[in-house]
Amino acid sequence: MSEFVLTCCSTVDLTNEYMKERNIPYVSFHAQVGEDIYADDMGQSISQKELFQRMIDGEDAKTSQVTVQEYIDFFKPFLDDGKDILHIALSSGISGTYNSACVAAEELRDEYPDRKIYVVDSLAASAGYGLVIDTLADMRDDGATMDELYGWIEDNKKKMHHWYFTTDLTFLIKGGRVSKTSGFVGNLLGICPLLNVDYEGKLAAREKIRGKKKVIKRTLEVMLEHVQDGKDYSGKCFISQADCYDDARALADLIEEALPNLNGGVQITEIGATIGCHTGPGTVALFFWGDERVN
Repeated sequence: MSEFVLTCCSTVDLTNEYMKERNIPYVSFHAQVGEDIYADDMGQSISQKELFQRMIDGEDAKTSQVTVQEYIDFFKPFLDDGKDILHIALSSGISGTYNSACVAAEELRDEYPDRKIYVVDSLAASAGYGLVIDTLADMRDDGATMDELYGWIEDNKKKMHHWYFTTDLTFLIKGGRVSKTSGFVGNLLGICPLLNVDYEGKLAAREKIRGKKKVIKRTLEVMLEHVQDGKDYSGKCFISQADCYDDARALADLIEEALPNLNGGVQITEIGATIGCHTGPGTVALFFWGDERVN
């Protein structure tokens, strides 16, 4: 049985320490703030605090995905070491990086005909993508083969749920994701949109809810409607947050009270530079295993 490596992109929004401990190499997206370009390397090059403060101060923030050549350079050392590769990519509904990884893998298969290179479209993002990777790493450590992991994630990836809300529409307006008129009215009325990632891995607006307390409560209700095994759920639950830890903690407290069998309680992470450049501060995102996304 060939040795293999499980890899991903930095947009899993976990920590660099976690990735090292779990032996999961990752390739970095890029963030540009003003004239400065940074690797999105889980806060090592630019912290979430600095990123959001510079955005608040008026600097433009944008991102760029991993290129084909960067994927080739990332994959080659593992292949040179005689390892096969299972790479899980950020959702194709959000970024073109999955296609870049596929092109790189196809080029390298010609150069390394004895090696296997699998590239999976996760249909996931942020710490939902992270929870997918965490689950696969657990299975790997329990002895699953690369082919078993590949088959399992292809069968189950649509069961990873992403639900998120924002309490500040400022940067969604600036990025053109919300119209200026709708955003102005929404901020004025305290509207907190509830969104998710749909079955195609794309962002989808679901509900408009007035008030932070109400949207936090509604997010819990949605989780209970979809979570695997209902209130007996014993899997993991991640929340990522964009400079609004107290809001994330408030949701986590409700979840831990409603779902006493959670594996390790709710784990709260920071939204990284790539996702953060688009959301700005004020976003809370919830991730868990549930029923299959069908819309």
